Amino acid sequence: MDLLNLPVRALILGAGRGKRMRPLSDRTPKPLLRYCGKRLIDWQIEAMARGGVRHFVVNTAHLADQFPAALGNGSDRGLMIEYSREGDTEADALETLGGIARALPLLSPDGQTPFIVAAGDIVTDFDYGALAARAGKLARGEADAHLVLVENPSFHPQGDMALTDGLVRRAPRQYTFASIGLYSPRIFRDVEIRPCKLFPWLYRFCDQGRVTGEVFRGLWKNIGTPQQLED
Repeated sequence: MDLLNLPVRALILGAGRGKRMRPLSDRTPKPLLRYCGKRLIDWQIEAMARGGVRHFVVNTAHLADQFPAALGNGSDRGLMIEYSREGDTEADALETLGGIARALPLLSPDGQTPFIVAAGDIVTDFDYGALAARAGKLARGEADAHLVLVENPSFHPQGDMALTDGLVRRAPRQYTFASIGLYSPRIFRDVEIRPCKLFPWLYRFCDQGRVTGEVFRGLWKNIGTPQQLED
């Protein structure tokens, strides 16, 4: 079963400066850096496309012009790629929550279909097609979001959140958010378009038992520094 059963679109986050990746990110946006011969963002696009996603939105700010020049409109891959331009410099970036609010009309034109949001700097073999059933539940109003979690990595041992009976909770912080999530557009309708992080804002829905989750134990790499890229 894949995401073709619902016209699910995906936002790939690419607006940030990637400060920990400097000096490499001074001239090239972090998602456009190459890992194992492939741009970081292409790992995500290809993984999502295997799961049935055909329509992508990339939010941009830092070195924004490089994204459409590198990726085009997706037609060469049988996909559609659009851009949510937040500005021209890192100072214009809206963070994750503000970026979603800005891109919302592109992500869910009907205001009802759920969409995926994922970081543009992770490498994973996560099966995005497995989100199909989750998308249906969100569309029916049975939950507001579904998050993918991973075991706490060495660079983030303190973790982010817990998973109890399939629901995401604030504590104990036994897992790390994998920067992969499926969201209902209804929770973003009244969000102001300004720089704002997704957390702790999303915790209000976790506290209401409206955010489901899963733990992924396959390939997942957060490429954050030049050393990690080299390794």
